Amino acid sequence: MLLPYYQDVLMEAGCDEAGRGCLAGPVFAAAVILPKNFRHPLLNDSKQMKEPDRKKLRKVIEKKALAYAVASIDNEEIDRINILKASFKAMHEALARLSLQPQMLLIDGNRFHPYGNIPHTCIIQGDGKYASIAAASILAKTYRDEYMHQLHEQFPYYGWKENKGYPTRFHRDAIRNHGDTPYHRRTFRLLPDEQLSLDGDEEEKW
Repeated sequence: MLLPYYQDVLMEAGCDEAGRGCLAGPVFAAAVILPKNFRHPLLNDSKQMKEPDRKKLRKVIEKKALAYAVASIDNEEIDRINILKASFKAMHEALARLSLQPQMLLIDGNRFHPYGNIPHTCIIQGDGKYASIAAASILAKTYRDEYMHQLHEQFPYYGWKENKGYPTRFHRDAIRNHGDTPYHRRTFRLLPDEQLSLDGDEEEKW
């Protein structure tokens, strides 16, 4: 059962990202401010939800949230500044786009670069603990999935409609057979050493 808030005095925004471990495409981040009394039986960590449920929840979140915003950092900038900094930058841009300024930030994970003078708390696996972070994870995930579906139409060989750019066996075999694309992250290890098995790829994350 998700907790509705971290504290009940300050207005909180939950923040999360999607696509950090991908070989291709942008990293997306979302910031969501929920009413303190927001509840929904389907709300959970986006990785634990089925795609139809994520889509359904996205509509509810966008309707019921006090404020929400989504931002992305493309693969070229990821290569320039690294994925950790790009994830923080995407969160900062999402926060800057909120129609309300939060008084406290709940960040999924164990690290964050401070945003202005707003206090923040990092929560490991926070998307499975607090409603606002779970909501942010759903928005970041669904917006990124839509973007990768669009890229799939341009580059159908890579299976992005299914794997969303994560390093699955199919994706890496496509890179091996067709080369990379302008949307691949060149600073990432697109192909493992040939002697390594691909069985441990992160297929479960998408």
